[in-house]
Amino acid sequence: MSKAPRSASANRDWGSDESGTSILHVDMDAFFAMCELARRPELRGLPVIVGGQGRGVVLAATYEARAFGVRSAMPMVSAMRLCPAAVIVPPDHRRYTEVSRAVMATMAEITPLIEQISIDEAFMDVSGARRRLGPPTVIGARLRAQVQAAHGVTCSVGIARNKFLAKLASTHAKPDGMLLVPDGASEAFLRTLPVGAIWGVGEKTESLLARWGITTVAQLADSDVATLQAAVGRVHGAHLHDLAWGRDPRPVVATARERSIGNETTFGVDQHDLVVVQARLLELCDQVAARCREQGVVTRTVSLKVRTNDFRTLSRSRTLEVPTDVARDLYRAARDLLAAVDLRGLPVRLVGVRAENLVERDGFAEQLTLDEATSSRPSARREAELALDAVRERFGRRAIGLGAGGTSVARQRPEDRGDNTRDSRHVNMT
Repeated sequence: MSKAPRSASANRDWGSDESGTSILHVDMDAFFAMCELARRPELRGLPVIVGGQGRGVVLAATYEARAFGVRSAMPMVSAMRLCPAAVIVPPDHRRYTEVSRAVMATMAEITPLIEQISIDEAFMDVSGARRRLGPPTVIGARLRAQVQAAHGVTCSVGIARNKFLAKLASTHAKPDGMLLVPDGASEAFLRTLPVGAIWGVGEKTESLLARWGITTVAQLADSDVATLQAAVGRVHGAHLHDLAWGRDPRPVVATARERSIGNETTFGVDQHDLVVVQARLLELCDQVAARCREQGVVTRTVSLKVRTNDFRTLSRSRTLEVPTDVARDLYRAARDLLAAVDLRGLPVRLVGVRAENLVERDGFAEQLTLDEATSSRPSARREAELALDAVRERFGRRAIGLGAGGTSVARQRPEDRGDNTRDSRHVNMT
């Protein structure tokens, strides 16, 4: 969901000259919500919010819900206050990941130069596909039609001379549209925008610039570089001035494998009982390890995230002696990290675990721990978790979980417990 402000006065037609405009930014429209509408068409036209009940947050919202002021990352309580008639749908991250991969595969049929920057957006360099498939607008229209026909979701496409301008163009094409910003019209397009539309200008930077009377991109471009550096810092000021003139030399770099895989959950009720927190931590480690095995990677580093009820967020990490994709190994490290965290006697609101520094499982020499080396079946623990994977593949991911004693147990759904569980994947961003 794009949060960049749009200019109400921005032209939706800047010309048809496509020379020098080979960069596309493809952004799925309200992605999680559209995925749900694709399999539940009876909800079309209604305000739909994807997220956890109670103390959860909004993960996505249809444009009907956004009309009431609902936005992603908003507390669900606030969203329901703004739109009490909204239909709440629990998230299905596995479904969203499947659709995302399929969309990226469709893009890969056009060009290998795809830089995925999140689950629902990516850059494409189609300069090498022009002769085969036609100009960028034809490529963009074809891609949008294929995605909608195959998955029932829509995407918006921005076309420009570089990544910065293409992303701005896709924002102004939403929803379900396409906008070409010709090379010769780039500066004119930028000068219609508020300064907050620029990549890297958040509320703090916007406020600092406003003190110097800079509220539009036109004013930013016309400002002296030294003035901008005095306002926001030497490096940032020079960078913003370049962007205001549409200068962005970064190439589209083909995305590497995922660099981290994580899950986190917000408790329905703040937890003083660390046994409950540890039990939830085990569930999260189980989910993260399963996704590592699914991706064929192992992790070298385990990271823990804890948020107390005063919204203080604490992070700790540990590098493992041996890379792993086994939930028990992740849990032992995460449990030790949790024990070392100073909670100041406060209850826990959120807990999360992340596998970082991922490497291909086939690419490293497996080294047994002392326990494994002396065991009659050194790989028994991983084999047991692979069996859980097989059960979940057949009956669903929520069908079975990892018990505290190493046994498999039926898993209760997060929505039944009143919490909000969210998974996330970080891709290589340049």
